[in-house]
Amino acid sequence: MKMSLNLCSSSSETTLCSFKGFGPVAKDFRRICYYSCRKESIRVPNTSIHKALVSGSLIPEQLEGTYVRQKRFKEVVPKLGLVRTLLIDNYDSYTYNIYQELSVVNKLPPVVIHNDAWSLEELLYHIYEEKAFDNVVISPGPGSPTCPEDIGICLRLLLECQDIPILGVCLGHQALGYVHGGHIVHAPEPVHGRLSEIEHSGGPLFDGIPSARNSSFKVVRYHSLVIDAESLPKDIIPIAWASSSETHPFLESSNSVVIPSANGSIKSRHLHINGSSTMQKTANTGSSVNANEKKEKIIMGIMHSTSPHYGLQFHPESVATCHGRQLFENFRDITLEYWGRARSSYPNWEVDYHTAQVFHGNPPLRVNRRAIPASRVDLLNCPVANDQNSAHSRITKSLKLQWRKFDQLACKVGGAKSIFCQLFGSGTAKNTFWLDSSSVEKKRARFSFMGGQGGSLWKQLSYRQIDDSTKNGGHLLIEDALGSTSDLYLHDGFFDFLNKELLSLQYDENDYEGLPFDFHGGYIGYIGYNLKLECGMASNHHKSETPDACFFFADKLVVVDHYLDDVYIISIDEKTSTNTTWLDDIERKLLSLKATADTEIREQSPRLTTLSPMEAGFIAEKSREQYTKDVDCCMKYITDGESYELCYTTQLKKHIGNMDLLGLYLDLRERNPSPYAAWLNFSKESLTICCSSPERFLRLNRCGELEAKPIKGTIARGGNPAEDEQLRMQLQHSEKDQAENLMIVDLLRNDLGQVCEPGSVHVPKLMDVESYATVHTMVSTIRGKKRSDISPVECVRAAFPGGSMTGAPKLRSMEILDSLEGSARGIYSGCIGFFSYNQTFDLNIVIRTIVMHNGEASIGAGGAIVSLSNPESEYEEMLLKARAPANVVLECQKAGLQSDMPTQS
Repeated sequence: MKMSLNLCSSSSETTLCSFKGFGPVAKDFRRICYYSCRKESIRVPNTSIHKALVSGSLIPEQLEGTYVRQKRFKEVVPKLGLVRTLLIDNYDSYTYNIYQELSVVNKLPPVVIHNDAWSLEELLYHIYEEKAFDNVVISPGPGSPTCPEDIGICLRLLLECQDIPILGVCLGHQALGYVHGGHIVHAPEPVHGRLSEIEHSGGPLFDGIPSARNSSFKVVRYHSLVIDAESLPKDIIPIAWASSSETHPFLESSNSVVIPSANGSIKSRHLHINGSSTMQKTANTGSSVNANEKKEKIIMGIMHSTSPHYGLQFHPESVATCHGRQLFENFRDITLEYWGRARSSYPNWEVDYHTAQVFHGNPPLRVNRRAIPASRVDLLNCPVANDQNSAHSRITKSLKLQWRKFDQLACKVGGAKSIFCQLFGSGTAKNTFWLDSSSVEKKRARFSFMGGQGGSLWKQLSYRQIDDSTKNGGHLLIEDALGSTSDLYLHDGFFDFLNKELLSLQYDENDYEGLPFDFHGGYIGYIGYNLKLECGMASNHHKSETPDACFFFADKLVVVDHYLDDVYIISIDEKTSTNTTWLDDIERKLLSLKATADTEIREQSPRLTTLSPMEAGFIAEKSREQYTKDVDCCMKYITDGESYELCYTTQLKKHIGNMDLLGLYLDLRERNPSPYAAWLNFSKESLTICCSSPERFLRLNRCGELEAKPIKGTIARGGNPAEDEQLRMQLQHSEKDQAENLMIVDLLRNDLGQVCEPGSVHVPKLMDVESYATVHTMVSTIRGKKRSDISPVECVRAAFPGGSMTGAPKLRSMEILDSLEGSARGIYSGCIGFFSYNQTFDLNIVIRTIVMHNGEASIGAGGAIVSLSNPESEYEEMLLKARAPANVVLECQKAGLQSDMPTQS
């Protein structure tokens, strides 16, 4: 007996969720319908059943007979191997990985649209009247194909366009089975970020790909739902399977290796015992899967018996899927062969070939259609539009850079800590910044940037979103070097303002020739998590108490090169200025610093405590019981297919009163040195940030290369070398932590894929373990070449917030997290760093951070929830991450690090 799961309605009246164009839709029905409807889902407690029919109001029978395109699509024949793909995005966070693959394979970038961007009439017009596409790919996505808000136009597309090649991935695969009568059921267990060995029956989609146990064909799966094999209609033919009980971590043993190819996919990951690498070769003869074996397997691939429609339950675009690009190449070849056969039957065709870059036409069937630009159609779904022309039309500053270098000076004057404390740390160090590479071992970071209130170009920006949680826009308070303030209302939000400001600056590249670093002055500060509202989120559930963004425009700074021990001083002024007063003054101060200053700053407090945050006096927003209950809720969302991974967090707070906040930061950087640490003091906001983050969010260097370094997977250090190594290896080979990391790597590849040159996104390091003072962490590196028509701020906006702090798919995951978390994350989970006037930037992820605001210290902490999570273990991991900063606060209070001055005045 199969038990029905109503994933699309909170009541028994299923007509409320009927498909657009086929029945009534509730007036308040929104994309996040799962908040109400998932609560009423019936889950199957009996693990021997493992099946529950997922039924929505849209059943295949309602769509039968709607196929109106009886003519064969005869007028389009791809030329010269160029294939034009329409890529339909189901609001997923892996769609642009498919985009990158198709751009290389097709030799043209596909056109990307959301599944609700076009009406059916528009879709058919572009396919049949404009003849704009040769094939269609339907992306993965959260939810179920039974829910209209999850699948959009895709079901109708599959029925109306039976005469063009279509490939569905994951959710698209399920849609192909469902629309023809198959049932969507819960998988035996959710599988996200884990690998399975695939057996297939051969055929054109799997041409050249091995099929057998212990072959090199292992794929990445991200799904909780599957097509019920027993319900398959005669028109749908299964062509690939995976074991229902066997999955694999990416690194299965100490003999496994990672070999990312230039295109970002994994070619092989096997070693002989003696260490020599091999590539397993298996002839593509297909796999003979008998009837009894099929019952124990999950369908991983299907095809339609008469239409060129295919589905893959796994993710060929994942970095860890073997032969992923071959699958896309095979689908391209299927497309070419399909139209080649059609052309031979109609030799008198006149081909009207429009490339994806010159997509045009106005469908006559709908007046208020969404505008499609005449060019850059491949960016239809990019988070922001390029606004360089409007920015350059409001040029306000032409800058001149002056700098001086002091060879091997840093160690002579006590290092970066001594330089900052003596030059900028007097009193409460108000309106100061320090991007502090306090951990430089293994070349994790090289430069530190520091400064305070500077010259005539200095200013401070404080931005707060409006109270309406569903609208962009907010108030920007600007204070200039003379103390004058102005308040602007930004209709289009902070990212738009920052983009225009940076693009309005003119400079001469010759000014910074010879400088080995990328920050030459510009904006330095933070972007808070709530600015996700400007990055595709529909709303913010909570309002932040701190500003949503704060920046200084730094026109004077000191730079320390930790590799070579050099010190630089930098000044930017108006182009006409010849003033060197600041450079002369800071040079004199630098050269007069004492070599012993580092030990004279203050006596270090002893290392006293390793208490839990609550034992250190912090009050947790969530009790242990509530936290574990929320983790369990996250896991249920994952089971129902709403997310692959949810980064659930909470806040811990403590009243601190007056305290030597700079002393607090110095203790934090000593106890928990990190490559992307930071000190920021915004005195007018009574706000000080002490950050010891080990994670880079995103960097753009002057060569146009983007780099992200997400962290997922954390474990405490051991008490002795043997225990420490054992714990490191435990993390390295943890299936759960590998799954967490892989999901975020694929998400960051997607984010970079939106703004990078096709084929340039790659993963030079996957799942490396890095060791810090208190924890081991699993870190990956993703890189890509920025497209020339994309601005730096657009790159950040495409990837913000960092995927390691949201989960995947990003938008749906953030919606779920907003509904569960009790308050705004504020600065935590955002990013700190710089936007240089020369169009480079470097930003961290705000974790391992103490935020002091109005006499209260707050620490955010959490972890990634996946299907393999244990609620109690997740709670303990949250405490582990908060322990080091919480104990620093306690120790500073015990040591009596009190100040007679107001805390942050």
